[in-house]
Amino acid sequence: MNRHSVYNRSQPILKGGRSLSYILDQEQLDGIEEVLQKDLMDLGLKCVILIDMAGNIIANLDNGHVGHDVYSLAALAAGNFGAVCAMAAIIGEDDFALLFHKGKNENIHFSKVLDDFLLVTIFGNDVSLGYLRLKVDESIGKVSKIFETTKKI
Repeated sequence: MNRHSVYNRSQPILKGGRSLSYILDQEQLDGIEEVLQKDLMDLGLKCVILIDMAGNIIANLDNGHVGHDVYSLAALAAGNFGAVCAMAAIIGEDDFALLFHKGKNENIHFSKVLDDFLLVTIFGNDVSLGYLRLKVDESIGKVSKIFETTKKI
């Protein structure tokens, strides 16, 4: 199992004009990765990426057989989610909490974590979308608790 951690600190401007700036210590990163591994990767997913809304990678786990450019994927995922949230505003919604794209062989599921982060999962047709959504919701609850101890700067 490939495991990649990146310490990130960024200052993008978010909805409402506030900026995103945070510090995660190694214990928090390890806790996040443990949740993502046990709750999601062990389901047979191909890849799980936790990013901030600027597209910076916080955690990236894959099954060792993924050749995707995760940095480009993270940036595009953040942009895609931002565009969908803008569309939600146009139709009178605050935002959409999740997004799903189905492909022939691979699928991508996006879920918002708190207001500032996005969980991206890539999986094949052998994984049930309903079960994945249930496990993603559980994981988001656990990861959110870890983020509650994060230093905002």
